[in-house]
Amino acid sequence: MKIYVVDNGGQWTHREWRVLRDLGADVEIVPNTTPFEKISDADGLVLSGGTPRIGLDSDRMGKNREYLEKATCPVMGICAGHQFMAIFFGGKAAPSAIPEFGKTMVFVDREDEILAGVSSPFMAWESHNDEVTELPPDFIPLAHSDSCAVQIMRHKERPLFGIQFHPEVEHTEFGEKIFQNFLDICRR
Repeated sequence: MKIYVVDNGGQWTHREWRVLRDLGADVEIVPNTTPFEKISDADGLVLSGGTPRIGLDSDRMGKNREYLEKATCPVMGICAGHQFMAIFFGGKAAPSAIPEFGKTMVFVDREDEILAGVSSPFMAWESHNDEVTELPPDFIPLAHSDSCAVQIMRHKERPLFGIQFHPEVEHTEFGEKIFQNFLDICRR
């Protein structure tokens, strides 16, 4: 199974790669300037996090728009990738009323395949100044924290998932399980 991690300048992109590799995926990190044709063999895409405000600065998101337009495989956006996904599909992201950094309790609002085997609440590692403030049409919220209403979202029909926190960081409970669930979805 081929997974590409699209590097949007995140400090933990290599950790996303490592978790996926350790779970048995053939995984490669690619710059966000990579033409879609070079990654069109993907069984799954991960749109990494990035530097603060990158989710709101579409110029710094490279070809993420092209990936979301053309990919037919499952896609997981993390932090800035999550925010960009929301904006791309017609939602909104804006500065957080209360930015989250460090450990935060996340509450699961709705069962979903991306959260199979994940207990609620769970501890997650946060590092964001911005957040999704309005869900895109055709997306549903799956989890929240006290300060962020959309910690996890998914498209109603397509395998598109957005995650605000960082499942790749060892401080996040069930982070590896979320990645395993994503790989299981990619195998279908």
